[in-house]
Amino acid sequence: MHRPTRLVTTAALTVSAAVLLTACGSGGGDGGSSDKIEGADGGGGASASAEASRKPGGAKRPEVELPSGFEADFVGWTSGDPKKQAILDDGREELRAKYAAIIEADPDADAVAFYDTGASLATARKWIKSFVETDDSLIGEIKAYNAKAHVTDNGAGVLFYCVDERKSATKNRRTGKVTRTPDSPESALQYRARLTKSPQGVWQTATLETVPGGCK
Repeated sequence: MHRPTRLVTTAALTVSAAVLLTACGSGGGDGGSSDKIEGADGGGGASASAEASRKPGGAKRPEVELPSGFEADFVGWTSGDPKKQAILDDGREELRAKYAAIIEADPDADAVAFYDTGASLATARKWIKSFVETDDSLIGEIKAYNAKAHVTDNGAGVLFYCVDERKSATKNRRTGKVTRTPDSPESALQYRARLTKSPQGVWQTATLETVPGGCK
């Protein structure tokens, strides 16, 4: 996978075709965003805080912070179903945790291990490490939209959503070189995740697949 589209991460996804069709659905929100990619200090500034939040009756969740130079805009991530909303909330924080870990150059970030498990955790750490090895951080913005959550008959979670990376870029910490994501349909990806609920009530991403160009 070449560097301009390295925001893409891939892994296996195993769910039935019927579940995928139900989860994908149609519709979803959209929203505007600025045209500029702002420069950012490659030294980071994002962190998964030692402080944590607790949902009523739930587990303590790490507070994931992103620096002002990188924005993750989640549009329309709401549901009237509390179970689906819980999947949406934890799925959102899973993606934010990975972005924060890239900016912090920390493949072993606690927040990533909190929201990912199994194959997805191994893939997430490998993906983050690829940025660390080249000393690259993230700047600009992504937009995550058209999120659809579903709970299967056996209690697993399925989450589909789109990520538009066309206003994002990598910035090398040593040289300051900015590599922008191509402005092409391939940079609008569909994410397909399967989640399992931990004993603490956290919806952890177990498998993840991305489809470049899947959200045109």
